[in-house]
Amino acid sequence: MPSRRTVLAAGAGVTAALAVGGPTHADDRRPDELLARMTLEEKVGQVFVSRVYGHSATAPDRADIDANLGELGVRTAAELLARYRLGGIIYFAWAHNTRDPQQIADLSDGIQRASLQQPRGLPVLISTDQEHGAVCRVGRPATLFPGAMAIGAGGSRADARTLGRLAGRELRAMGIRQDYSPVADVNVNPANPVIGVRSFGADPAAVAALVAAEAEGYRAAGVAATAKHFPGHGDTAVDSHTGFPVITHSREQWETLDAVPFRAAIAAGVDSLMTAHILVPSLDGSGDPATLSRPIVTGILREKLGYDGVVVTDALDMAGVRTEYGDDRVPVLALKAGVDQLLNPPDLDVAWNAVLKAVRDGELSEQRLDTSVLRILRLKARLGLFDDPYTSPADVGRTVGAPGHLTAADRIAERTTTLLVNEGPLLPLSPRTHPRILVVGADPASPTGTTGPPTGVLAAALTALGFRATALATGTAPSAETIAGAVTAAGGADAVVVATYNVTAADAQRTLVRQLAATGRPVVAVAVRNPYDVAQLPFVRACLAAYCWTDVELRAAARVIAGAVGPRGKLPVPVRRADDPTQVLYPIGHGLTY
Repeated sequence: MPSRRTVLAAGAGVTAALAVGGPTHADDRRPDELLARMTLEEKVGQVFVSRVYGHSATAPDRADIDANLGELGVRTAAELLARYRLGGIIYFAWAHNTRDPQQIADLSDGIQRASLQQPRGLPVLISTDQEHGAVCRVGRPATLFPGAMAIGAGGSRADARTLGRLAGRELRAMGIRQDYSPVADVNVNPANPVIGVRSFGADPAAVAALVAAEAEGYRAAGVAATAKHFPGHGDTAVDSHTGFPVITHSREQWETLDAVPFRAAIAAGVDSLMTAHILVPSLDGSGDPATLSRPIVTGILREKLGYDGVVVTDALDMAGVRTEYGDDRVPVLALKAGVDQLLNPPDLDVAWNAVLKAVRDGELSEQRLDTSVLRILRLKARLGLFDDPYTSPADVGRTVGAPGHLTAADRIAERTTTLLVNEGPLLPLSPRTHPRILVVGADPASPTGTTGPPTGVLAAALTALGFRATALATGTAPSAETIAGAVTAAGGADAVVVATYNVTAADAQRTLVRQLAATGRPVVAVAVRNPYDVAQLPFVRACLAAYCWTDVELRAAARVIAGAVGPRGKLPVPVRRADDPTQVLYPIGHGLTY
């Protein structure tokens, strides 16, 4: 790990690195001055954001070297930057970029040094998907806040702004200056397989207010927020990672529903917007995904909505953008449509050379490329990357997972838990009347960096609140034998808490809950992902929506069950009847209290 003196010296040398071949002047770091000195190859590199494997920029593990060689043709991040002069790097947990905060900071510093050591070297804009809730790339000990739909249930702009500000401070301390969050999609389709609880809710105005507030928080922390997925991914039944979703909204529906949060994000000064690999025939009848659509990116986003910030594609390795065109055409068409950053192409060499060839052949003008590069350079300047792109070891230690941040996350979570059903009332439970609690149910793979599994976290939290709680994981598809075992175990409990995960009418989870309820023991269901579960569980006496299965939301649900705090969340989406989806069972705003 470099000393602070070494890092400061390197930071002081940024200007010199940018001005190779001539004296250093105060304006050498102005974006337009930098652009004027760049080669065509360097400009092409600036519009790409790529993955790279490994915990270190120069000395990754052998397996990561092999992965880099296989997918990228280089051994390390440093070699990748030298070959392609990339403008951005994206971190993933599965790429082994995010082991722990100090390692992440060291990786960030190594990436910056490697880039700045090149002729006319530029700092790198390092990004990640840190949405909180279901999608997080940096885990504990970093602070993990409730996800978007939970924040929607809380309904507090102040909480959304606090999330952005504190999470942004932690990302910046680790050298991550661009976050692909918040999700600005209005989730009006309960069957949406890719957005769901990643959205703040189904009310456009409420979503807009929270998107703007979170973006403001990130901006205050010196991190670029990214509103996504334009022009709106909230009403799809297909996952754009694996297919090509079609949005059938009319132009008027789009204006009054999908566009509202993006307008709010733009008004709040959001630094970047991400496109969606979706087809919206009412906005562009060509059959092209929005990412490749000039009528959508330039005609609507740039010209109609007046957005002149950085536009980044969703990942170019996703199926939704690869159905019609080859991997050599997609990046060129995206730039022609009006985007600025090309995120994670499946074959970087093919994509990089395709853009270079398109400019040399005249298909893509160098002026058009310059426009995007200038936007990227201006964003880097605003984020302070030309002043000091490096991290501080002391800042990492005192910022990431700071006690005050962890407390703030817990308090925010307490304002999100939503009590949907409470017959009797059964809740709150008391250790005096229901001392023995059996916690059963789904244990989906835990979001990055949480302790998990959900049943264990709930049992531990209830035990800490004075109960004698035991966990029995039954999974998302319990067998008849597993269900019988849970029913037997319930005989020795005073109450049963069951964690449910996206229950359907034919789901074995539903059978489990019904048979537990038939024992006569009080059953409390906790929907740990979609709140729509409650419509499938008419036989429970109490049901809570936690909106995600991260520790912070599960601990809050336990405190509500025990009455340590009162339920304060309100549904941010409507829940429709299971037997008649045309009828609303619980409307937006429903939520019981003690």
